[in-house]
Amino acid sequence: MNALTMENPVFATYAIAAAIMVLKIMGQGWMTVYRMMRSDSGLASPEDLRVGLINKNPRAEQLEVNDYVDRSRRMHRNDLENIPAFFAAGLLFVAVGPSVLQAQILMYGFVAARLLHAIAYATKQSHEVRATFYSVGSLIVIYMALYTLVAVASGS
Repeated sequence: MNALTMENPVFATYAIAAAIMVLKIMGQGWMTVYRMMRSDSGLASPEDLRVGLINKNPRAEQLEVNDYVDRSRRMHRNDLENIPAFFAAGLLFVAVGPSVLQAQILMYGFVAARLLHAIAYATKQSHEVRATFYSVGSLIVIYMALYTLVAVASGS
């Protein structure tokens, strides 16, 4: 069986988890735009102060940091720093043929950790709470990478 087909339940698990994470990354970008429009603030660049269809009344204070917008921007940046490693490690993990149960626990565990991290960030939980969910996701990615290295080194 080819490892990278939907007939492989490990790859199907990866495909589901990766698709959810793509939606998370893209959705967070749209959340930032929504918050910028709702608050009429939090713009990022001086050229954003040009008159346009949406920003009909640009003002210098629109460039000031707005925590409502910036929190979403930080969440997006955090996703962009963490989820791509899952994409890479997860695909390599699929290629070395772990058990379906192991793949499901790890990959869906990563998705759950990232979603819980987002909820913790959005609801202004402490760094310790966010770091707990980050750590779970990070350790899962590290485990998958190490598992891949060991499998390749041992010739399996």
